Amino acid sequence: MFEKGYYLRNEGDKVDNLMDMLKEKLKEKGYKLTPQRRATLDIIIDNQGQHLNTEEIYALVKEKCPEIGLATVYRTLQLLDEMQMISKINLDDGCSRYELNDHDEDHQHHHLICESCGTIIEVELDLLEHLEEEIEKNHDFEIKDHKVKFFGICSKCR
Repeated sequence: MFEKGYYLRNEGDKVDNLMDMLKEKLKEKGYKLTPQRRATLDIIIDNQGQHLNTEEIYALVKEKCPEIGLATVYRTLQLLDEMQMISKINLDDGCSRYELNDHDEDHQHHHLICESCGTIIEVELDLLEHLEEEIEKNHDFEIKDHKVKFFGICSKCR
């Protein structure tokens, strides 16, 4: 896991810092930061909040690296997820989606999912802290994380 607070104020510095950390983590595991891996992470960074699936990421990466194959993107996403640079999320739509991992959060944020148009809205508030404390106390259970999805109709579709 990366240290908290690694994001910098300047967006360019943030990307450079992410790439430096990725390069360091890859090197520790015997990998290199290939142009394909960099292009894949660039797409995720450039599309923060979009919750892209593998095929969407592949289509965007292919614009930068026309020679890249879908299998390479799959392997890269798996590696980035294992290294906790990105998070794989399941929004119950039949495919895995990805987002940049914000290591300043103790928990994943929550998602509002429109059942009409498919819009995904991130909810940054964690309203479950009190409930977690009660569960841990009453069941002698240490909660590491939780994921919450709310399904409904967005304001545009109502």
